[in-house]
Amino acid sequence: MKKTITLLYSVIFLTFLGLALPSCEKYLDKAPASDITEADVFHDFTSFQGFIEQCYNCIADPDKTSSPNNYSFADEILGCASPLAFDTGNWWGDNAYFYGLAPNITDSRNPRRRIWESAWYGLRVANTALNYLEDDSIVALSDEEYKLIKGQALFFRGWFYFMICRYWGGMPYVTHMIAADEDMFAEDYNRLTAKESFLMMAKDFKAAADLLPNHWDQTVPGKMTEGDNDLRINKFYALGYWGEALLWAASPMLNQEATGKNEFDADLCKQSAEAFGELMKLCDQTKQYYLESWDKYMEIFVLPTKKGNTGGKEVIMKPVPWNGATRWSTLGGTCPVTLNMNSGTHQYCPTHNIVQNFSMANGLPVDDPASGYDPQDPWTGREPRFYKLIVYDGTRISNYADEVDRYAQLYNGGRNRAGGSYGATGSSTGYYFKKFNLLGSTFTTSLANNMQEFIPFLRMADVYLMYAEAVNWMTGGGPNAKASNYTMTALEAVNAVRTRAQIPGLTAPYYATKDAFFESIVRERAVELIMEAKRFDDLRRWNRIADPRYLNKTAIDFQRGPDGKPVNVSERVVITRVASTPKMNWLPIQVKYTTQFEGFKQNPGW
Repeated sequence: MKKTITLLYSVIFLTFLGLALPSCEKYLDKAPASDITEADVFHDFTSFQGFIEQCYNCIADPDKTSSPNNYSFADEILGCASPLAFDTGNWWGDNAYFYGLAPNITDSRNPRRRIWESAWYGLRVANTALNYLEDDSIVALSDEEYKLIKGQALFFRGWFYFMICRYWGGMPYVTHMIAADEDMFAEDYNRLTAKESFLMMAKDFKAAADLLPNHWDQTVPGKMTEGDNDLRINKFYALGYWGEALLWAASPMLNQEATGKNEFDADLCKQSAEAFGELMKLCDQTKQYYLESWDKYMEIFVLPTKKGNTGGKEVIMKPVPWNGATRWSTLGGTCPVTLNMNSGTHQYCPTHNIVQNFSMANGLPVDDPASGYDPQDPWTGREPRFYKLIVYDGTRISNYADEVDRYAQLYNGGRNRAGGSYGATGSSTGYYFKKFNLLGSTFTTSLANNMQEFIPFLRMADVYLMYAEAVNWMTGGGPNAKASNYTMTALEAVNAVRTRAQIPGLTAPYYATKDAFFESIVRERAVELIMEAKRFDDLRRWNRIADPRYLNKTAIDFQRGPDGKPVNVSERVVITRVASTPKMNWLPIQVKYTTQFEGFKQNPGW
């Protein structure tokens, strides 16, 4: 994305939100702007767009906020050396993704952004832009330029609140530029419920969708950066998050918090389904985004080069690429240490319990007696996504000259297993990921140094599955229902994702009732969106974070037989996650922000 950033222009207007952001005194010392006026910043499109583009640099990339960092906090992964803080109930730990770094908007080469600080900063920028946009004495924009600026600002206001509220719950929803002398302890700054907050986001996303173009290349201002506009906020982004915000508002967790009812809000589910329906209809009409073909599936997540459109036509929103960061983030966090990716003890391996969500090739879950699953031969006959995304014993992992590093040795005592020749630095579960690292017959250090990967924020498979969830639980919904504005049923949406993955659609028992169909959606999301920072959100919004089905994190123990097949296979509970409700629904807020005034309360139990 070509940038026309005039970051210094914004400094004199950035009075930080008192609840959340650090002082800008040091930055002002380095960037004096006494001779810059509002008109310099907000008069024409180029400078105004430069101001807005600070928001793009406030996007926190899930797996590149540290080197490497954990961003999966439910039942998906285990560390190789010690329990993860979240597994022990310490939700003050593992904070590299959440908070702890001041906003770093001026260095586009540094991917390290934390959600809390960067999101509040971005919110201030968005509200400042919306404030000056209505000042006719300063602003001279065409109608199209006005819509582009306002659409981006509204989207980012909703999106940064989405990033905050998905982890910390309801917040004061500020919709104006805060004055330097404003009373920050007024009732207007009391925390809303999470449901109220997500409904406010939905309103902003819908307003943004009404203003934004399908693609910036189709606009006059976008011609200045034609061909480099794929990362600029467009109508599809706004429609997708409009639907997702409504689905969060409709969720059992948020509905119970607001009304006491641990169930989906059917009316809000209907609104969510229609928002997704509008997005999917537009995708069908324009072909701008769609489910990628199976042969390009891995390109959704990773490419062997820093150049190219990682994500293909499937990913709607992704982080801004940070060239060079992959080598020190995802690779370090998911590769066997024997491949010398400098991962040390900071490795994250898929749990056996999450792997068991992958079906058999016939499409049936492994716990279905008709599936053909053999617990003593657990990797034979599994669905294609299993073989694309998971490293199991004997999997080809590299093209290294040393033969011992070409194939994974994940049996008990194996070279790549914890307790093996590399001790605690091996896999603690019997698996590794290959979703984001291209482990396989072509993997080399040279490839690792040049690849590009990212965690998608929003992609079409996720949209299809959220659409199915919303339609299932909406008023008059169910597996065979459809949104009023779209032709696809909930069942057809799920089966579209499965068909792309080369497995049969759901059989009758798995969509016979709303509840049975929902369990199919739960499994499908666990597989299709594995390690995409979705699982923790899903279990919480469904009120399942403390569900006994998702508490045990397990490993698979076995020896390798003479024929290379596993023998003496057993599942072992490594740790039982510490979770309780309602405490574990939300992360704790840093104490320094919850002790400033009564209206900004700490989350329950913290």
